[in-house]
Amino acid sequence: MLLEVDNVTLAYGRIQALHGISLTVGQGEVVALIGANGAGKSTTMRAISGLRPVAQGSIKFDGEDITKLRADLRVVRGVSQSPEGRGIFPGMTVRDNLEMGAYTRRNRSEIDEDMQRAFTLFPRLKEREKQPGGTLSGGEQQMLAVGRALMSRPKLLLLDEPSMGLAPMLIQQIFDIIVEINQQGTTVLLVEQNAQQALSRAHRAYVLETGRIVKEGTGAELLNDPAVKDAYLGVA
Repeated sequence: MLLEVDNVTLAYGRIQALHGISLTVGQGEVVALIGANGAGKSTTMRAISGLRPVAQGSIKFDGEDITKLRADLRVVRGVSQSPEGRGIFPGMTVRDNLEMGAYTRRNRSEIDEDMQRAFTLFPRLKEREKQPGGTLSGGEQQMLAVGRALMSRPKLLLLDEPSMGLAPMLIQQIFDIIVEINQQGTTVLLVEQNAQQALSRAHRAYVLETGRIVKEGTGAELLNDPAVKDAYLGVA
């Protein structure tokens, strides 16, 4: 397994956000985490990327225990996150935003190669290469956040709510690109409120409720699960 999260608990002060989360992500998979607002999806991502310390449990990546490893060193190991809310640098150009994603790397020719890959995946970014990130539309900013995360050449790409606030046509486009990124060899862990889109593209998925995993299965199994349909897909 590329990622193994075992019985992880995490608290914000006295509020326990995660209650013994266990999940795995295999090499080459797209795995989705779905659930309502406040279920603990983004907190799980922050635990994996090292932005929040875990209280108990362990996180293994590529066979190595990274539970106490600093967030920047996790990027060097191959874990990269496109955060909820995008988190781009509004005053910096599109190109400079992408360059920031490669801050742990030194090989200029490989960085240039990955810059071209980002522009091929997201032609709109090439068109706006010299514009400040803050002038981009919401959809373009989302593309920039994903492109920046790819610039570290991750083994595991963490995507936190990539469709949030986007128009339906753009949501479709972003998910198609996620599939393409995966087909090019990058493993993806995806947190998403748009359960329909996430489950229809995920190899496997987990359902989170109030900091606990309550269901798991293939994307297709959960798409057809009556309880999941009722709670997250808007159909009985």
